Amino acid sequence: MRASFVFSEVVNGLRRNVTMTIAMILTTAVSLGMLGGGLLVVRMIDKMQSSYQNQIETVVYLNSDVSANDPACDKQPCANLLSDLKQSSGVESVHHESRKEAYAKAQQLFESQPQLRQLVRPQGLPASLRVKLSDPERFEALKKEFASKPGVENMVNQAKYMDKLFGLLNGVRNTTFVVALIQALAALMLISNTIQLSAFNRRTETGIMRLVGATRWYTQLPFLLEAVVSGVIGSLLAIGGLFALKPLFIDRVMGSVLGTGALPQIGYGDIFYVSPILVLVATAISAVTGYVTLRLYVRL
Repeated sequence: MRASFVFSEVVNGLRRNVTMTIAMILTTAVSLGMLGGGLLVVRMIDKMQSSYQNQIETVVYLNSDVSANDPACDKQPCANLLSDLKQSSGVESVHHESRKEAYAKAQQLFESQPQLRQLVRPQGLPASLRVKLSDPERFEALKKEFASKPGVENMVNQAKYMDKLFGLLNGVRNTTFVVALIQALAALMLISNTIQLSAFNRRTETGIMRLVGATRWYTQLPFLLEAVVSGVIGSLLAIGGLFALKPLFIDRVMGSVLGTGALPQIGYGDIFYVSPILVLVATAISAVTGYVTLRLYVRL
């Protein structure tokens, strides 16, 4: 098989149906761009889960009287609470966080947002007992035991808030994947139609090739490569779009959220990580769609 002949046939096929080829490339690019966005959200969720998994705590907030008058938690009722919590079943560790420490943590958290930092006041933050549980399911039993004790203002399970956040991010990811799937179906139909149209336009020359002994695979390969080339170009456009959106949208629009440290940053390394996946998906979809179309709808 002459590679130069196959290459020239691929180029000629793409040029003959230039408008459908462009439409196919753009649709594939949009579909893969949405898929890439979903993969970046998945990567961000994975980073968050690994980062926060060991930091999730049950927080026992102390009332204003204890917060103001017992900064070292060495007086009653704070000292008694601390001792009882350490002896409770399922508790790995307990440490006291004073009002001053809570203020310092808040200042660090809002370091990139000066306006919010100015609103935070030490007297507005309660002291707390930070409890690390070996089993998060123990929270309800612990709350029933300690929520009504003297000095306790409130008890919060951070795992519940993290579940809500992960649920929201999973919703964004699923929506992105649904849109990507719809775009992918459109790309599949365009690939199939383009191959059928290209085969119809070249039916005479492929018929002659079959008469002189060319195999079906030899006559079908140029059409298959047209689909793969278009898919790969679409994936490269999608990757380029993700790199362009990084400074234009992710950093500029979402920077105020990502910069707080609550959500991990999406870097160029993350885009490099998902890029090969997009190229492989584009190649596989284009090749499979082209092969099925040639076998079912085109007789060469």
